[in-house]
Amino acid sequence: MAALALVIGLIVWTTSGGDKSPSNTASASSVSTTTSPAYGSSESSQAPSGQGGSGGGGGNPANGSAGVSGQPGQSPASGDAPAPASGVNGTPLCPDQNIAVVLYTDKPTYTVGDQPVFTIVTTNAGLTACTRDVGKAAQNVVVRTLDGTRTLWSAQDCSPLKDVNNVVLQPQQQAKDTITWSGTTSNPGCDKPRVAVAAGSYQAIGKIGEKESAPITFNVVAPAQQ
Repeated sequence: MAALALVIGLIVWTTSGGDKSPSNTASASSVSTTTSPAYGSSESSQAPSGQGGSGGGGGNPANGSAGVSGQPGQSPASGDAPAPASGVNGTPLCPDQNIAVVLYTDKPTYTVGDQPVFTIVTTNAGLTACTRDVGKAAQNVVVRTLDGTRTLWSAQDCSPLKDVNNVVLQPQQQAKDTITWSGTTSNPGCDKPRVAVAAGSYQAIGKIGEKESAPITFNVVAPAQQ
């Protein structure tokens, strides 16, 4: 009987070790669950391009590259065209068709030797906020003969100012800047003598990048005789 009791005791002790298998199964399940936030990074990358700056935060902290797809233009498109490059604070860049450029003079008539001041105005004519470079690198004013056939001066020819100024323009918001003309001729590279323009009527256009304003006209007159 003592031997029989010993055998029964050994059987009971051996079968009690089966509790380890369920714990292993539970552990594997929890590992699978912790990977689920990685799918969230894929959803974050589908956010509008304005949210691209925060898209990287949607990745699993254990894998810093998981959120990279949230950057503008990096997420795969589902048959859509690639997102445009983003500007300030994730806003899209203003395309030429969404901006209006207008040029003004500070007065209609100047005297030979004067330095006319042009004001160039850039307006967001679109329906949403967008970013546009309106700095000196993007600005230009071109003075031509009245019929527009010959260029006499371009602000980009001799100006040392080439700064970039990316600004967010709300719908109908304007950005203004001034450009002063010396009243003399110029050429690309600014390597030829510059001479004062003669009395007459002239045409000018303003440009932001490749977007041109409508031409305006102004007059230059000879100095009054003493």
